[in-house]
Amino acid sequence: MARMAKVVELPSISKLNKQQGKVTAQLIQILREAVQQGDLKAGDPLPSSRELALSLSVSRGTIIEAYDQLLAEGVLEAHPRKGTFVAQSLINTPHQQHQKDIVTNTFKSNLTAAAQAYAEILKEFKPLPHLPFAISVPTGRTQPNDVWRKFGNRYRAQGEGLPSGYDDPQGVWSLRVAIAAYVRRSRSVHCQPEQIVITNGIQQALYICSQILFEPKDQVWLEDPAYRGTSAILENAIQNIQIIRVPVDEEGLQVNTAINLAPHARAAFVTPSHQYPMGMPMSLSRRHALLAWASQQQAWIIEDDYDSELRYHGQPFPALQGLAPERVIYLGTFSKVLFPSLRLGYAILPQALVAPFCGLRVLIDRHPASADQHVLAKFIEQGYLERHIRKIRQVYAENRQHLMTIIARHIPEHLGYLESGDQGMHMVLWLAEHINDLAIAQAAVDMKIAVKAISPTFSAQRKRSGLILGLGDFNLKQMESAVIILADLIQQANVKSASI
Repeated sequence: MARMAKVVELPSISKLNKQQGKVTAQLIQILREAVQQGDLKAGDPLPSSRELALSLSVSRGTIIEAYDQLLAEGVLEAHPRKGTFVAQSLINTPHQQHQKDIVTNTFKSNLTAAAQAYAEILKEFKPLPHLPFAISVPTGRTQPNDVWRKFGNRYRAQGEGLPSGYDDPQGVWSLRVAIAAYVRRSRSVHCQPEQIVITNGIQQALYICSQILFEPKDQVWLEDPAYRGTSAILENAIQNIQIIRVPVDEEGLQVNTAINLAPHARAAFVTPSHQYPMGMPMSLSRRHALLAWASQQQAWIIEDDYDSELRYHGQPFPALQGLAPERVIYLGTFSKVLFPSLRLGYAILPQALVAPFCGLRVLIDRHPASADQHVLAKFIEQGYLERHIRKIRQVYAENRQHLMTIIARHIPEHLGYLESGDQGMHMVLWLAEHINDLAIAQAAVDMKIAVKAISPTFSAQRKRSGLILGLGDFNLKQMESAVIILADLIQQANVKSASI
């Protein structure tokens, strides 16, 4: 295959003023400043002397003289038969770092409070490396099989997924039809394809719901603890809304407590089939109480059903939506059962909300990318999704059992114990109160272990210390090695705490 020539752009050359004379000196200064300011970086190629002379309408000797001076200063370096480049030795020079720090600090001082808050959120949501015990890492047996690749080749490159114009903001029709049939069979959800909007994951759906459902001073119920993606949206993306944190116990959201705290709340955000992060399902009596409240108050229930297909004993719990389709907004995703980089989820809405939901969606990203929607539609239609779920359910069940055994072997119960639960892609390792889970999580990442602290999912008043461990398809040796390191970090934290 023929190599493509690299096109070298030097916008700073436009400063050159030939009428002022001393063209060589000007050119030297311009190139030197471009390197110092980071416009040209270490290793960047420069145009050949002939090319640059031609573009500037100056003699080639002028360019060669300027290059020679910068070569002598160590700003540039020449490679025979390759060309002239910015010197590699200039990577992160003190001057460049100083300039970078000045620019960074200047911009920080000019940021609004909202911008600074979003910058902190970015740090919090930085993805963990693909190591034990990261969540939703499709490795080994949990990866989609060759059918996904074949479908991609067939439908993305040659079939319905061919490049086209703008598409429907609601999503590809065939995928909505496939999802409607799938959730009816697997989740007891009652809907028509016209009620489904394809999203870029549950996070986008949560954001859009937060923008179209509420007005200033509205109250909303939020589980305590809760998915940090939801609480971050409610805290930062809506002005003057009141968040009512409602404790969760072994039956799920404490509905009576919520009614006592805020009987006229506008909505409730819940994870009834598999509470995040603690793992229990909402009991039938609590479900009926929640639905009765929503019906009486004409309130919305936003049901985040992120991984309920993965139950290891018995059948998955039915969705709340099937009991009250007119009051429940049902959110699903393929990030957990397939892979997160697919970036496809869906919202099932009461019909009256479809237009406002899609209207805001148009302003955000016009419509979801279409090609993979066609692939996924065929994958679901032909039964491969449900086969894949059956396969990964077995994998995660095995890993769950292995993890329970390994942790019992290496971590003393008074320092850490696993929350009981029989579904999902993660488990919670509760830590002793005096152990800082944030510090353990950071230390673990430094030791090539990927865990998340649970304390940020709680309100400040109810914080508990613990770690969220994903059940990826990591082998037994990897899992045991990681648990041994975690056990050592926990023991060190315990000793340190006792000495304070």
